[in-house]
Amino acid sequence: MKIATYNVNGINGRLLVLLRWLAEAMPDIVCLQELKAPDERFPQAEIEAAGYQALWHGQKSWNGVAILSRVGMPVETRRGLPGDPDPGQSRYLEAAVSGLLIGALYVPNGNPRPGPKYDYKLAWLAAFQAHAADLLRSGLPVVLAGDYNIIPTDSDVYKPERWREDALFAPEVRAAFAAIMQQGWTDALRTLHPEATIYTFWDYFRNAYARNAGLRIDHLLLSPAIAGRLASATVDHHVRGWEKSSDHAPAWIGLSG
Repeated sequence: MKIATYNVNGINGRLLVLLRWLAEAMPDIVCLQELKAPDERFPQAEIEAAGYQALWHGQKSWNGVAILSRVGMPVETRRGLPGDPDPGQSRYLEAAVSGLLIGALYVPNGNPRPGPKYDYKLAWLAAFQAHAADLLRSGLPVVLAGDYNIIPTDSDVYKPERWREDALFAPEVRAAFAAIMQQGWTDALRTLHPEATIYTFWDYFRNAYARNAGLRIDHLLLSPAIAGRLASATVDHHVRGWEKSSDHAPAWIGLSG
């Protein structure tokens, strides 16, 4: 079972890139972020022609998340994060797929810091932490995959000293991520590659991708009920180099059994 997360940075503007990657990588389940499209503009026909059934939670011009599956129709269990301080933003979608519970999320960026956007990020993370704890108590096999907009540690960013004041790397944000992990979740990529340089995002500016000046902000967290099945985890780094690509690359895990 191959499960991926990919911030597409505009699903309609980058649809050809997404379809090319789906055909190449053939993931079983995909969580998408930053659709930047209202529900009626989700490219359902093209996604289905590629072999995937989909659920989506869109929003005009901003945000938006989706779950794609080629192993059975995702059965929606939740639309929106419980306790979201701004439920008008489309940032969370949850579904049962092939015996798993999949949570697709897009955490607020939070910049500029300080300010109301940063306050919203902290409030959203507090609500997410509470929901993640509820999911763990359920005992279900859960994957929480998406763009967390969090750089967990210094090893997850090129030149960390340049990011100290950014909302992606702020002490409160890193502490929130650590608190979620301490509940008992497994960070799939870092668990299998504890010392590796792994990035999932490269800015469009300053030739960042060519210099590999990136960040690891896209994460797949596994509940204890499924963590033992983790067999592989990687980033399709090369996709970031395609023409008209997103500034993120897809990250994915392989589960045994």
